[in-house]
Order: sequence, then C-alpha cells, then structure tokens
Amino acid sequence: MNVKTLRVIVCVMLLFFLGVYAFVDFRLSRHERWTFVFYTLYEGTAEVEDRMFLREPSEESNIRRFVEETLLGPVSPDLSPLFPSETRLRSLLYRNGVVYADISESAVLVSLNGGNVFQSLGTLDTGIRRNFPFVRDVKLFIEGNQVFTIFPTSH
Repeated sequence: MNVKTLRVIVCVMLLFFLGVYAFVDFRLSRHERWTFVFYTLYEGTAEVEDRMFLREPSEESNIRRFVEETLLGPVSPDLSPLFPSETRLRSLLYRNGVVYADISESAVLVSLNGGNVFQSLGTLDTGIRRNFPFVRDVKLFIEGNQVFTIFPTSH
C-alpha cells in the first residue's frame, strides 16, 4: 500500500467519523426549531421566522414558551407583531391533547399597524398546531372569555 492510498483511506475514515459524530450530536441535541408567522408592515403578506430554543422536559412548558415568544412579536423590524405589545399570556394548560391559552384583554385592541385580531388569533392557533403536532385542539381565551372563531379542524 503506497502513501497516497493510505492518505485517501485516512481521509475517508475521518469524514465517516465526522459524519457519525455530527449525526449523533444532532439526534441528542436539546435544541428545537420553531417557526413563527408574522405579517409584513406594508403589504400584509405572511413571513416565517425560524428560531432555535432549548427544549424543556415538559410539553406544556414548550408550548407556553412558544406562545409567549409569539406575543413578544417578530425579531425582524420589517414585520408586524400579531398583538399589541401590552398583550401577555395570563395562563396556559395542556391537558389530554388540548391547549387552553388565556391572553390579556389588550389582545383585542387595534394595534398601530391596523392588524386583525381574528387573523392574529388564527395565526397563533395554527402556529401551535404546526410546531407541536401532538396537539389535537387549541382553545383560546381573552381575559377568561373563550374566543369562538372558525379554524380549520385539520392542520
């Protein structure tokens, strides 16, 4: 076996072990990618933001964090928040595949960009279902009053 062949074998082995290491690291990672949908300030078209988060041991904690991040709004200055900046998550429960989320009454106030509260609630509902496929249903409340809107039942 000559030196050139030996170098090729060593390089192939290194690439193989590097690939195995990367795959194992990816599978054992506690990070998770969530997608958030916000709308552009002027055109009102939907834009997606990807964010990485450290996965919590509880599914309810992960959903709570997602909703709180959604209420905080987009990272990009070209995108509009779904709800006014004063809007807060009052409570959240995840029981038997159903998310019960109660947000503050400021959610119904017209935001400076003229956003639609029903579109924002629908976007929040869809975001929860998209990022957490084990969720069967989402019940949204504003100040303890259930919001009855028509959302597609299959996501």
